[in-house]
Amino acid sequence: MDSESTMKAFAKLVASFSLLLATLAMPARADTGQFLLLRNVSILDLDGDEAVLTSGMSILIWDGKITTIATTEEIEPDTATRVIEGDGRIVMAGLVDMHVHIWDRASLGAYLAHGVTTVRNASGMPLHLRLASQIEKGMLAGPRLLTSGPILNSPGPNQQINHQFVTTAEEARAAVRSQHEQGYRHLKVHSNLTREAYEAVLDEAAILDMTVMGHTPEGVRQKGMPVEMPFQIAFEEILDDGLVTIEHVESIVWHGLRDRHDEAAARELAKRIAAANVPVDATLLAFYNLLRVAETNGEYLGREGTGLMSPLLVATSQAEYDRWSNEDVPRNRAAFEFYKLMTKYLSEEGVLLVAGSDAGIFTNVPGMSLIDELELLEEAGLDRTQVLRAATINPAIALGEEASAGRVAEGHRADLILLDDDPTKDLASLRSVSAVVAGGDFHDRAALDAMLVTAAEHDIGRTQANLVEALKAQGTDPAALGL
Repeated sequence: MDSESTMKAFAKLVASFSLLLATLAMPARADTGQFLLLRNVSILDLDGDEAVLTSGMSILIWDGKITTIATTEEIEPDTATRVIEGDGRIVMAGLVDMHVHIWDRASLGAYLAHGVTTVRNASGMPLHLRLASQIEKGMLAGPRLLTSGPILNSPGPNQQINHQFVTTAEEARAAVRSQHEQGYRHLKVHSNLTREAYEAVLDEAAILDMTVMGHTPEGVRQKGMPVEMPFQIAFEEILDDGLVTIEHVESIVWHGLRDRHDEAAARELAKRIAAANVPVDATLLAFYNLLRVAETNGEYLGREGTGLMSPLLVATSQAEYDRWSNEDVPRNRAAFEFYKLMTKYLSEEGVLLVAGSDAGIFTNVPGMSLIDELELLEEAGLDRTQVLRAATINPAIALGEEASAGRVAEGHRADLILLDDDPTKDLASLRSVSAVVAGGDFHDRAALDAMLVTAAEHDIGRTQANLVEALKAQGTDPAALGL
């Protein structure tokens, strides 16, 4: 036997021994205890500045985690292992949507069917705490679900019926404590918050070890803001407040630039955000879909996929649909082009960008909207590796999970997608996911298609009950709102 053959044989022996040790070290599972092996796949590594694709690999999964990654010839599964033949398909980390609004469990499958294996819900209800637990325990198929509590806001022009309203420090502290007692560990703040309430939210969150994300609070909106007079809370004050992410690039332009479309000022603002090390969730799609409704005089509202939107949400959004169907197209197109430029500057100056779609509201369709967002990030000027990182590694970094999520690596969560084509060549390949591994559970294309069917089967009564329960939990009388 020559030296090269000897080395290969030795490597195979080491891999087999490592696999045996891993098997012996693991406790018996409550179910079948079955290993899952993705055999003969090409692994897409997005960890460096340039994406790297390595073919001829196999990935062994157990109990929701990746236990072993080796060449295909180095892993010989036993008869108890479930083997999925990859046939050279590409495996990459599952996608993360950092800004969604889930109204009912029906929509969960729409995310998985589009390769989204983690979502961060940005407007919490008791429903979400239950769903997150059921998904984590394997009782329900769906993406890993992270959620904020109910949105904390003060009365003002951006208020919505599902917001939890606080004005004073005392009200804000009580609201944060209540959310913590209910089981929430993440808070979302909104733009109308008074200074007193916002500062109390931050202080109470620190005491209870809760994270904060959201729109940057501006204080009480007064006539003439922002052009004739500054906001009560300056954007710069927010930058050292420890927000996990700042949401919406249009909100950054509105608050941080006082809605001035000034390129030089935008570049300087991007530098200050980067220096403060605050991640940004651009959600370009949130404004883009508004623009598309205006450009098509409302026809865009009936495009393919909108059957996945909650009918209750659609029914309550009619006034907004009517408004945007008749909006000024040139003015809003110019605004969107500036939002893309702002996003480009944020990227170029080193701001950590994460991908969020704002799915579940207006006409932002669950699941597919994240792919739309990624394509808009590329349109804004990010290269494809940067775009893919925004939906994989960057969210893990922003959430403090880089040691356990966001990559195809041993010890990481087994949240993976299988693709027929390379997304670094064309992001459109993300629109035809071949299979998904979510928390270690394998779902082939037939199963994913079935999830899409279920996601379109809405239960309006159940959705309304979810909202009523949420309003009662935050001290709001649903009957006063006609629910």
